[in-house]
Amino acid sequence: MAQKKVRAAIVSQEKLAEGIFSMWLDAPEMAAASRPGQFIAVYTNDPSKLLPRPISICEADKEKGRLRIVYRIAGAGTLEFSGYQAGDTLDIMGPLGNGFPLKDKKAFLIGGGIGIPPMLELAKNLECEKTAVLGYRDAETFLADEIGKYAEVVIASEDGSVGTKGNVIDAIRAGSLKADVIYACGPTPMLKALKAYAAENGIECWISLEEKMACGIGACLGCVCHSKDVDEHSNVKNKRVCKDGPVFLADEVELLSSEEQRERIAGGCMCGTVKVKED
Repeated sequence: MAQKKVRAAIVSQEKLAEGIFSMWLDAPEMAAASRPGQFIAVYTNDPSKLLPRPISICEADKEKGRLRIVYRIAGAGTLEFSGYQAGDTLDIMGPLGNGFPLKDKKAFLIGGGIGIPPMLELAKNLECEKTAVLGYRDAETFLADEIGKYAEVVIASEDGSVGTKGNVIDAIRAGSLKADVIYACGPTPMLKALKAYAAENGIECWISLEEKMACGIGACLGCVCHSKDVDEHSNVKNKRVCKDGPVFLADEVELLSSEEQRERIAGGCMCGTVKVKED
């Protein structure tokens, strides 16, 4: 379906962990068209906040015509969302971006922090042997039990309170786990480490990038990432995360740290530097 903005009713909302909320939305057309790994743009009801918040689709109930998003409070916009109740309405646009390719291979589904929610819909749709490796800060392992209905779950926690102490790669190595394809969503350092791990072990690797966005449809170039090839739209080595992604084959994109980004800019490249800060 073509992306369009609709007024959606909130079916339910609940708190899953500190600062983490789950919201079901009544959106039949979007639910029917959505694919694992896509996202929606969610608008606040505050006219002073013009830009939407991009939030991954956690689940799509096509039978009931509902979408589920799981989000973290990161600023005033998402704080506003957390106060909504069943029966309230808001504007949403989607489904946006591309999704994960569903391969018939032994798979790792790797989520870190707020990159965990899209792994639920992916786990439900993949018909293969699959292990979900989930990285948390502490013992608040939101969505782990739900994902466990569709995949074996292995947990890593930064503080060691549950699962393997450390990160998702520590958990993979601790369990001597193997897979033929990686699907991952999470913070850039995690994705960068997984890209290197996949290259070292000859594993196909698909990553969903987290990036702040403005338009959500590829027009403003506010969410570009560095790419191996020249983009036909911008004519430089950029990819638009909202339009060309958020899912990329890991080899297609460069994952730069803040220091590497500064070095790139100092060398004269201004691509990929525009971000919209949540107000």
